[in-house]
Amino acid sequence: MADAPNGTLPVPPATAAKLTPAEKYQLVTQNLAEVLGGEQMKAILEERDLVAYWGTAPTGRPHLGYFVPLAKLADFLTASVEVKILLADVHAFLDNLKAPIELVEARVDYYRRLITAVFRSLNLPLDKVSFVVGSSYQYTAQYNLDKYKLTSITSEHDARKAGAEVVKQVSSPLLSGLLYPLLQALDEEYLGVDFQFGGVDQRKIFTYAEQYLPKIGYTKRSHLMNLMVPGLSGGKMSSSDPNSKIDFLDPPAVVKSKIQKAVCAPGEVEGNGVLAFIRHVVVPLGELFRGQGRASVRGWVGEGAPEDAVFTVSGNPKFGGEVQHFRTVDELEDAYAKGTVHPGDLKAACIAAINALLAPIQAEFNASAEFQEAERRAYPPEVKAVPAKKKEKKYTPKPEHLMTPEEKARQAEKDAAFAAKHQKAGGLTETEKMREAVVETLSQ
Repeated sequence: MADAPNGTLPVPPATAAKLTPAEKYQLVTQNLAEVLGGEQMKAILEERDLVAYWGTAPTGRPHLGYFVPLAKLADFLTASVEVKILLADVHAFLDNLKAPIELVEARVDYYRRLITAVFRSLNLPLDKVSFVVGSSYQYTAQYNLDKYKLTSITSEHDARKAGAEVVKQVSSPLLSGLLYPLLQALDEEYLGVDFQFGGVDQRKIFTYAEQYLPKIGYTKRSHLMNLMVPGLSGGKMSSSDPNSKIDFLDPPAVVKSKIQKAVCAPGEVEGNGVLAFIRHVVVPLGELFRGQGRASVRGWVGEGAPEDAVFTVSGNPKFGGEVQHFRTVDELEDAYAKGTVHPGDLKAACIAAINALLAPIQAEFNASAEFQEAERRAYPPEVKAVPAKKKEKKYTPKPEHLMTPEEKARQAEKDAAFAAKHQKAGGLTETEKMREAVVETLSQ
């Protein structure tokens, strides 16, 4: 690969065509948390190019954590891997019924448009990418027969264990949640792929597929896993937690607000949501751009930075801060731990980086009426139920013939007080008399 440009691949098509099977394997498997079945992939590469699938369930709004798997798909495409993106609508419906099936269908359209926009923003080719909607084959007779075969050999314990990191866990699990990992395993066969790609939270489903697909006569596939992106609050970045994530359509003011609230304790690297985001999203994408020969679009690397710089933090001059360029994330984290990078300066640099990444995606969204309509259909405004008006309690005076002697005496005192009040006031109008009568009655 002597003619490859400096920096991280992807490389130009002419160079990619010259990659050897070993080079393709290295490119496909680099920077991953774990690879299962690597030898099987090497054997296939000696004969032909690989076919892969990455799936996502269209439930909550996609967030910036999606940049991580989508950027990794760039390596796959460069290695001539055919990539199938599964929009798992049936999985989304089964996952503890997070959304009705009609709403899931609308979200499939929105996810397809958004992921395509992200690919364009990353300057990735789309000719070897295809979108597949799960329900296009998961309702067929053969698929359902295979599903029943898996249910006949899978225990409740194994099904629950397989989905432990992905399916919402409850004390009394629904059968739909138990079916989730079985379907994901079958997808490998019906999509005709050599390996499945996902986060490390999918590992138990992957190992379930490796164990059970051969039992119903299908080939054991390989599995590739990337690291999960920590959320801004320090935990997992999740679509269900708006404070842990940044949406692709969040405007600059919202991005700024979320980053300013993010976990970023002075001198602390572990559990720091901002540093984690820079490590797992910003810098890898910057290296992707540099490998594409588009280093100038990295808004997070300042002017005058060394050629191999990956991130720049500009300190506030009012407090003696200075511009610092970092060649690696490790350098940045070390400087932060030593206190030479202020949390406020780090957050400001991160805000600028995120807005630079989002700008081309939001520009495409704002220029497309169809894209905007797809978003409105997928996530309609919540209609809050108006609480029913509390029914006023009506008071009915107790008939005199049902009163006890004590109650009659109290009523006589009230009547006398009422008459004295009216006499003292010099007389009342008919309206005033009626009002006073009602007040007196209600006070009984």
